[in-house]
Amino acid sequence: MKHTLKDQCIALAGIYQAVRLVQLTAQGERRDADATQASLQSIFNTDPESVIAVYGGPRALVVGLQTLVSQLANEDKQRDMVLTGYVVTLMHLERKLSGEPDLLARLAEAIEKIKGEINSSDEVSPEISNALASVYTDTISTLQPRIMVKGEESVLRNVDSQNMIRALLLAGMRATVLWKQCGGSRIRLIFQRRRILETCRLLLQQAGDPV
Repeated sequence: MKHTLKDQCIALAGIYQAVRLVQLTAQGERRDADATQASLQSIFNTDPESVIAVYGGPRALVVGLQTLVSQLANEDKQRDMVLTGYVVTLMHLERKLSGEPDLLARLAEAIEKIKGEINSSDEVSPEISNALASVYTDTISTLQPRIMVKGEESVLRNVDSQNMIRALLLAGMRATVLWKQCGGSRIRLIFQRRRILETCRLLLQQAGDPV
């Protein structure tokens, strides 16, 4: 299937949504519940009819689209470099993961096992997010470089916060794999920045959140 720039933007917004939710969790701030569910549920949507179907529609990606637009629209010195660091590391880890077929197979098997225990319409419960966190620890976390999450020390010591962060990072990896499947690359991200920005703004309008 030939993918469009819109498809790439949807997947890229998925990455930025996951890392923004990681950032909010690590800082002890309130996360958007719908965005959190959309990101976590995307992990199980491995055979979608379309790219946007991974998340259920543009509305489910508003947090990611807003974050991506903000990052692309700002000059280098005004960008959130913590978020940029998370995204760059995820892209690097995706390349490492693609070169580890045994690890990829183990990751897919673990996700399918958890998927078999839930209904597609169910919200991702704390128990399921904890299971996803364990999958991240057993697979992605074995690759280098590891993502060093920055935030409030007391929050980062909390087991529930740790598990949510790992589950969201797994969602970020799912989005990064999707982005690569759609033809995304860091070179295109640099040279098509204006077109990506325009497309993301159109997606936000479709979601009823014009910028």
